[in-house]
Amino acid sequence: MNIRKSIALYTRYASVCVKSVMQYKLSFLLMLIGRVILSFNEFIAIKFLFSGFVEIRGYSYGDVLLCFSIIQISFTLAELFGNGFKVFSSMVKRGEFDRILLRPCSPILQIIGTRFEIGRTGPMITAAVTLVIGMRTGNVAWDAGAVFTLVLMIAGGTLLFIGLFLLGASFCFFSIEDTSIINVLTYGAKSHGKYPIDIYGKGIMRFCTYIIPYTLIQYYPLQYLLGRTTQWRFALYPMGIVVFLALCYVVWRIGVRNYKSCGA
Repeated sequence: MNIRKSIALYTRYASVCVKSVMQYKLSFLLMLIGRVILSFNEFIAIKFLFSGFVEIRGYSYGDVLLCFSIIQISFTLAELFGNGFKVFSSMVKRGEFDRILLRPCSPILQIIGTRFEIGRTGPMITAAVTLVIGMRTGNVAWDAGAVFTLVLMIAGGTLLFIGLFLLGASFCFFSIEDTSIINVLTYGAKSHGKYPIDIYGKGIMRFCTYIIPYTLIQYYPLQYLLGRTTQWRFALYPMGIVVFLALCYVVWRIGVRNYKSCGA
């Protein structure tokens, strides 16, 4: 299936999901409000923290808000497009993956297409507000290069979290129970990633560089964005997430090849 047909099919999948959710408009509205309030509490926590401090390890209030908003937007987009991977274990348990494999269409496209949840965009509202505040109060000289870096950070972060969701789904081929370690790496990163990674020490920095490359989409490009380094290559580091995503896909393919049908 070519790219154009895949995009068209995914659009139809997403349209069906949105229509089903909008059948219950009040429920959707309440869910959206609830998620906005929940994410807004995180913003309030940062605000209270800086009521007692001027900066944290050299990072100002505006700098931290940039971190928070970038990670929040990235994670929200990853949930929106990759939420199907998060419930993949239930598909395996119920034998639904067998049916997916019988269809003449990419299994990944079917998995992500059937779980397009527009309600996941709630935190995007808070993230957009904090991004604007961070842009206005942070130590960034906003020019074309800075905007390009910001876009790369968000795109790279989205691919990173989607890769982790895919990795978690791949583990379900070997253990159909949910893998809590993936939740630590995704929700944990979302929570701790609202602060620059170097404040946690060298051990965490090494882990977030050589094991799960969070620093490629947060720490290194942030240094360039804040003018702490003049090395423009730091701005391109988020592109390295493509390699990590490819490795996650390799693990997925190994899992698919070792999958035993429920009817076997």
